[in-house]
Amino acid sequence: MEQFERLVSEQLKTMDQLLFLQEELERCQAIEEELMKLHNKTKLRSIQDEINAMKKQLREIQQIFEKQTEEVIQSYQRAQHKAYGADPKCLISYEIQNI
Repeated sequence: MEQFERLVSEQLKTMDQLLFLQEELERCQAIEEELMKLHNKTKLRSIQDEINAMKKQLREIQQIFEKQTEEVIQSYQRAQHKAYGADPKCLISYEIQNI
C-alpha cells in the first residue's frame, strides 16, 4: 500500500499542475479576446504563442496524469491480490468475466 499511497500523492501533484495550467490558459484566453477587440496585433501574437505553449503543456500533463492513473490502479490491484492471497491467474479470469 505504500507504493499506492506514493502514486496517489504524485497524481495529486499532477492534478494541481493541471488545474493551475487550466486557470492560466483561461486567463490568457481572456487577454487574447481583449487584444483582439483592441486590434493590438503585436501583443495578440505574443499571447497566442503563450496560449499554444500552455495547450501543449496541458496535453503533456494530461498524458502523465493518465499514465499515473493506470499505475495507481495497477498498484491497488497488486495490493489487493497480496492482501487476499489470491492466485493472479484466477483473479485475471475473474476480472475478465466481470467486464
